[in-house]
Amino acid sequence: MNSFIEELKWRGLFADMMPGTDEQLDKEMTTAYIGFDPTADSLHIGSLIQIKILAHFQQHGHKPIALVGGATGMIGDPSGKSAERNLLDEETLLHYVECLKNQLSRFLNFDGNETNKAELVNNYDWMKNISFLDFAKNVGKNITVNYMMAKDSVKKRLSGDASVDGMSFTEFTYQLIQGYDFLHLYQNNNVKLQMGGSDQWGNITTGTELIRRKAKGEAFALTVPLITKADGSKFGKSESGENYWLDRKKTSPYKFYQFWLNATDDDAERFIKFYTFLSKEEIDALVEEHKTAPHERKLQKKLAEEVTVWVHGREEYEKALKASEILFGRSTAEDLVSLDEEIFLEIFDGVPQKEVAKSDVLGVNIVDLLSEKSGFLKSKSEATRELKGNAISVNKEKINDVYTANESDLIDGKFLLLQKGKKSYFIVKVI
Repeated sequence: MNSFIEELKWRGLFADMMPGTDEQLDKEMTTAYIGFDPTADSLHIGSLIQIKILAHFQQHGHKPIALVGGATGMIGDPSGKSAERNLLDEETLLHYVECLKNQLSRFLNFDGNETNKAELVNNYDWMKNISFLDFAKNVGKNITVNYMMAKDSVKKRLSGDASVDGMSFTEFTYQLIQGYDFLHLYQNNNVKLQMGGSDQWGNITTGTELIRRKAKGEAFALTVPLITKADGSKFGKSESGENYWLDRKKTSPYKFYQFWLNATDDDAERFIKFYTFLSKEEIDALVEEHKTAPHERKLQKKLAEEVTVWVHGREEYEKALKASEILFGRSTAEDLVSLDEEIFLEIFDGVPQKEVAKSDVLGVNIVDLLSEKSGFLKSKSEATRELKGNAISVNKEKINDVYTANESDLIDGKFLLLQKGKKSYFIVKVI
C-alpha cells in the first residue's frame, strides 16, 4: 500500500478513493489540491483535518496545493447544506480570501527550492474572465444534467423538507465550477488528485469526469471522513454553537487549548491520531500509559499541547498551560500577576467584577476592601470572621487581617482576584 494512504488509514483518516490512486502516488511525485471556501476571515478547527492531509501529503514527498475559493465562495457549496448560503459582497469576499491565504501559509512549507513546495491558488484568478456563454459552451456541454442530478448533494436538497426551498441554479452549478477548477489545475499545474471531506465526493468526481471528457486525461479522487465526536455529536463547536477559530483574535489560544484538554477519553484517543503528527508508536505508548492512570489525563494534555503548538506556537501554548494551571490551583500569585488582561478575564469568565478607585484598594485595610470598598462580602463583621477562619485569598494565596494590597499585587497592573473558600471569586478592577 502507498505510504501516504497507509498513514491515513491507521490514523482513521481514510474514507474512499478512486481506483488507481495508490498506483499514481507510487509512480511519481503527484500534485494534489484541497479547496477552502472563504466564508469568514478565519478558518476554524473544522478545517484542520484538510490542512493536516495536505501537510501529510507534503511530508510523504508529494506537492500540495491549497485552493482558496474566491470564485466558488461567491456561490456557496450545497454539499451537506439544507439551505442556501447568504452570498457575500466582493469586497468582503476578497478580504476573507486574503485572511485565509495568510493563515494557510503557516501550516505548509511554501519556501525553498524543493519541487514539492506548497502552492496557494485562488480560483477567482482564472474564473473572473470567463463569460457565462463560454462556460456553458466549453464546460457545461461536457457534463449532462442527469449526471449532475445523480449527486447526493443535489438529491438531498431536492428531497424531503428541504425541497420546499429547493436549490437555485447558482448552487446547482457549484459542482461544475469546482469540476472546472480541477480541469484548470490539471492542465496548468499538473494536478492529478483532488482531496477533501467525504461530502465532497460528488464534486470531486465531477472534476475527474470533466478531465476525462474534455482533456482525455486521467485524474483521481481521495476523501477523508467527516469528523464527529465518539458519541456521534457534531465536532468543533461549543455548547452554545460557537466555532473554535484558528485566529487567536476570534478564539484565544487559552480557549483553544481548553477545547482539546476537555476531550473525553474516547475522543482523545481518536483525536490524537487525527490532529497530531505523533508516530503510531508514540501514540500507542501514550494510549497504554493513559489507560493505567486515566485520571491524570495524559492523553488529553498531550493532544492539547501538540495541536495548540501547531496552530499557535510554543509560546502561546506555554501561556495557555500556565493559565490552565492557575484555574486548577497549581500556581503561585506570581504566575497570576504575570497574566495579561485577556487571558485573566477569560480564565475567570463570569466572575462578578467591580471597578474601585486605586486609592480605595492599595494600602487599604483588607477588612474594608473586602466589604464596603468592593462589596464582595456583605459586612466588616463577615470579612473579619472569614479572615479569622483562614477562608480568604487574594490572587489565590491565603491572607490574614494585616494584609494590604500594593502595586505589585495587581494582575496586569489593574486587577485583584478576591476569593472566599474554594469557589467564590470576585474581581476588583482598579481604576
